[in-house]
Amino acid sequence: MAEPSTERPEGGAPPGRLVAFLRAHFGGLPHVYWVVWSGILVSRAGTMVVPFLTLYLTDQRGMSVGWAGSVVTMLGLGSTCSQLVGGFLSDLWGRRATFATGPVAAGAALLALGYVRGLPATLAAAFVAGLCLQLYQPASGAIVADTVPKEHRARAYGLLYWAVNVGFSIASVLGGVLAQRGFLWLFWIDAVTCVVFGLLIWWRLPPDDVDGAKGDARPAGGYREVLRDRVMVSYVVLLLLHASVQFQVGSTLPLAMVDSGLTPADYGLAVAVNGILVVVVQPLVVRRLSEQDRSNVIACGVLLMGTGFGLGAFMSSLPGYAFTVVIWTAGEITIAAVVQTVVADLAPEHLRGRYNGLFGAAYALAAVVAPAGGTQLYAHAGPTALWATCFGLCSLVAAGQWALGRAVRARGTTQQLAETAKE
Repeated sequence: MAEPSTERPEGGAPPGRLVAFLRAHFGGLPHVYWVVWSGILVSRAGTMVVPFLTLYLTDQRGMSVGWAGSVVTMLGLGSTCSQLVGGFLSDLWGRRATFATGPVAAGAALLALGYVRGLPATLAAAFVAGLCLQLYQPASGAIVADTVPKEHRARAYGLLYWAVNVGFSIASVLGGVLAQRGFLWLFWIDAVTCVVFGLLIWWRLPPDDVDGAKGDARPAGGYREVLRDRVMVSYVVLLLLHASVQFQVGSTLPLAMVDSGLTPADYGLAVAVNGILVVVVQPLVVRRLSEQDRSNVIACGVLLMGTGFGLGAFMSSLPGYAFTVVIWTAGEITIAAVVQTVVADLAPEHLRGRYNGLFGAAYALAAVVAPAGGTQLYAHAGPTALWATCFGLCSLVAAGQWALGRAVRARGTTQQLAETAKE
């Protein structure tokens, strides 16, 4: 009998290797998850207003930089409230209804922001737009916990973060091109994609599977119960601190690079390294990282982030700053692989929306307070003190994450046993 041939087909790659790779990194996730993933990608790809809002207000509306900053701050405050409201509604009203309604309302609010005149009306429209834009995020986090098996959740959350970054990269490029044809194009495209996002979710998500409604048997609970969870509150405080360091990218990092004799274009090139690495590297490493202990992964990622920002004290050239971007981006990718999975490990089923709302509010609040705090420290103490503070905060957060590790693991085991008992 002739022995079977062991020769590889032309091209050198064993048959099925690509399929095996895709299955390992993207397989095993339910259809509902991919509906959520696709909707978020479409929404983020159309989110063109936020990156260019300050430029629109100062260039097209004639606002001062100070008042434009106030409008952006109101947008951020609305986003912070949005996370908490979205968490409340997704537990009380249902995941699907909250997920679908938020983007549709955001589309209307964005059009209002583009057309209203007068400072009070613009500030109010910015707050409402922020309130609606992020309303869906706690629901999306709860849906992943509801529908994705525990062993795949970290990978699922990591791929959601990847979709956000891919969409943001598309929006930044297209937004810059469309802004040259007229800023109102950005508001209309953003509004249309928001509505498409909401309709897609309403049409494709099965309400019985994701609304989480248990009728009268659903346990009662609210944010007061969440705030009594010391592990969750400690975790959120640590997230707020490390996110405050991460958001220095858009506030003090460009100031430091310009003061080093570099140009805004150099800043754009350095930060582009972050986007490229996240888009290319994250889907390749998220599976491996998701198999490790959550708290250890986050602690290592935060230390990498702190090291990257801390090294900024010694840099003055474009290659030097680009190197720091590589370091802190590695930390960002590491953290993102598991950070939201911990929330799913800690949250009881009937409070998953609120737990994800508190989680999202920490990041949204950091986006508001970090630029103000960082720029004040930079102005009064200088860049070296700022970057040293960033490293110190990240070291503190890493120690806190390691200290929380035992409690997080214990709660994760408890939640897994509870889920197994219900199956």
